[in-house]
Amino acid sequence: MDGTQAVLIAGATGSGKSALALGVAEAFDGVVINADSMQVYAELRVLTARPTAEDEARAPHYLYGHVPASDAYSTGRWLKDVGGAIGAAHAAGKLPVIVGGTGLYFKALLEGLSPVPEIPADVRAHWRDQAARVGAEGIFRHLQERDPVMAERLKLGDTQRITRALEVIDATGRSLAHWQSQSGTPLLDEAACVKIVAVLDREALYARLDQRFLAMLEAGALDEAAQLMAPGLDGSVPVMRAIGVRPLIRHLRGDCTLDAAIIDGQMETRRYAKRQMTWTKSNMITWNRLDT
Repeated sequence: MDGTQAVLIAGATGSGKSALALGVAEAFDGVVINADSMQVYAELRVLTARPTAEDEARAPHYLYGHVPASDAYSTGRWLKDVGGAIGAAHAAGKLPVIVGGTGLYFKALLEGLSPVPEIPADVRAHWRDQAARVGAEGIFRHLQERDPVMAERLKLGDTQRITRALEVIDATGRSLAHWQSQSGTPLLDEAACVKIVAVLDREALYARLDQRFLAMLEAGALDEAAQLMAPGLDGSVPVMRAIGVRPLIRHLRGDCTLDAAIIDGQMETRRYAKRQMTWTKSNMITWNRLDT
């Protein structure tokens, strides 16, 4: 693949994109780089369907499981991390094969991110504490008062993004909408990349996902969910949004049976896959679609 900066492989969870990425890396002397916002967390190998140790032995893998659950990992941090991983791959003469299901990561990679200034740690801590103290409705009222433009754009229950908007206007004096209106710098030249969306028949995909959730339980998914119940772990951190985490925690707390948690976890997974498929159809129109 002379002249190719990277191979980009997107797709819904369970679509076979990770296996495809590994095959490409083996065939073209490449490295596999993660573009999934939940596979970055160290505690969730099973629940996020991270590559196995055997897969990692077949080709180098980067940006998997390198972040603790307590971190509020962001697209901006991933863009910095992936820039380093791509640079290291190119320096070693390797082909970066970037794979994942987080559409915003690919968007940032090819379009850049808005240049939002760094937010001081004390400001971040203040608004997280406020969100925990006053709840979703209370923090949303703060946003309506401080930044009505962003309040119009965000949903009441989206506490993480609401808190982010408050951090930005507090630290910079400008609405997040102002910063988002400014274009960023792409990390890769889209014309120099091979872009693939892995696709699978919807009914076949849903059946695969249902079976995979059962296999995850056998492989230790409950133990992983239990780790996130540790005292002191903020319940609003992004890792808590990993598919299947909340139903399993409800079961571990005695709020539902395991069967009910399985049904909810499977439903969550199917709905997430549907959202991913909708994203790729709307935002990756020019990408090559490959039936796995």
